[in-house]
Amino acid sequence: MEVFQLGELFEEVQMNNLLGDGKTFPDCLPTKPLEEINADYLQKRKSTDFDLSKFVSENFELPKADSTSYKSDSKKSAEQHIISLWQVLTRQPDEEGGSLIALPHPYIVPGGRFREIYYWDSYFTMLGLAACNKIDMIENMVSNFSYLIEKIGYIPNGNRTYFLGRSQPPFFSLMVELLEDNRKSDLAENQLYPIAKYLPSLEKEYRFWMNGSDKLSAAHSIDHRVVRMPDGSILNRYWDEFNTPRPEAYKEDVELSHQSNQPHEVLFRHLRAAAESGWDFSSRWFKDVNTFASIHTTDLIPVDLNCLLYHLEVTLSEGYVLSGNGLQSTKYLKLAHQRKAAIQKYCWSEDRKFFFDYDFIEQKQTEHLTLAAVFPLFFEIATPDQALSVEKILKEKFLKAGGMTTTLSHSGQQWDAPNGWAPLQWIVYKGLLNYGFNDLAHLLKTNWITTNRKVYSQTGKMTEKYDVWSDNGQASGGEYPNQDGFGWTNGVFLAMLAE
Repeated sequence: MEVFQLGELFEEVQMNNLLGDGKTFPDCLPTKPLEEINADYLQKRKSTDFDLSKFVSENFELPKADSTSYKSDSKKSAEQHIISLWQVLTRQPDEEGGSLIALPHPYIVPGGRFREIYYWDSYFTMLGLAACNKIDMIENMVSNFSYLIEKIGYIPNGNRTYFLGRSQPPFFSLMVELLEDNRKSDLAENQLYPIAKYLPSLEKEYRFWMNGSDKLSAAHSIDHRVVRMPDGSILNRYWDEFNTPRPEAYKEDVELSHQSNQPHEVLFRHLRAAAESGWDFSSRWFKDVNTFASIHTTDLIPVDLNCLLYHLEVTLSEGYVLSGNGLQSTKYLKLAHQRKAAIQKYCWSEDRKFFFDYDFIEQKQTEHLTLAAVFPLFFEIATPDQALSVEKILKEKFLKAGGMTTTLSHSGQQWDAPNGWAPLQWIVYKGLLNYGFNDLAHLLKTNWITTNRKVYSQTGKMTEKYDVWSDNGQASGGEYPNQDGFGWTNGVFLAMLAE
């Protein structure tokens, strides 16, 4: 539903935490037109015996908890459990309803409170689907994302209307590449390779991320997600078109605004931009590592985002080769080379021997050591010497008994220590293998798989994140409880085992 059409009703439900999880109310299905519900609320709330809970239950249908009724079989191995979960986490093409944006093909959801498709999660889920030879589902999901690009102009955070305004880390080009790697052998003679087939969507996504780049000048160096750097090169940041509290975390955002010295609309934009990053939340985005209210996401050039856009530029170049357009291919290859040089210039620290985000307002690198530094290894942007230095720091500081810690900061945020996350384990694992650091890669794989198995044996669940510092392995932190299911954990687990 278009939640802000409800005005005071929406605010009252969320600020009173009426449904327990701030995401639940935006996911509800209204049983009457919103205008009618709102008018009824404004009239009835004046009554002394008005019952808000009763009013909500009479006018809204709670979202279905499809996976919560699923009970794991303790006799099954973790692998067997995941394979049986694919069906539980599968959603069929839907009709428009409430806040859900309908998709034309079946898809996999992460699980738990995440009842819709999520952009960057889906790539790591697809890795597991590929390991199970479920290539048709990968193609369905790639087609869904292409549909969203054509319909909306970009891939939103998830297929909910309240996610419009932001995307997530741009993994679409990697999804297309994964599909191509698994489809090449069985394509009919007259069929296009996926990169050629989805070239218009890849191009359109690139235009979304580069929107405003034609307006940049010395006097106007920032526009939406693009930033002109002091040397004239263009890099990207995370952003959101809106500067209001997130509907799915309304109470949390409003309460944080009371603790911040930043103007509310500036703070809300930083929060939303961090949600676009997927790292919501991490001290990586804070000026003061211990102060959430100091978040300043839109001031930063994230190293991982720009590595992903480098891959998109390279993929576009390859796509235009396949389509016979050498001029366009050369254009994108040149853009990729320019971005690679800019990543090296602004994100590599020769003193600290590590990659960092760059604060373009302060014109200096940030101080935070994070696993985002490994994206240049994953995409083979790092030099061999840089990769060697990164590998040394990973081994000395980030490797823990359960896998790689996301950061070294124990801030209480879920994308900080002591938590480890499946997508970043995969990025580190493959990045290390790219440069021949096989011993550390396989040690990471062993530690991570062991942690996944341990928590599964304790709980019967594969979870969203793990505590990689402790023997227990069960993670916490963040603005909601640890979720089970779980799409990207399942995918990376199976992909690592298949390596």
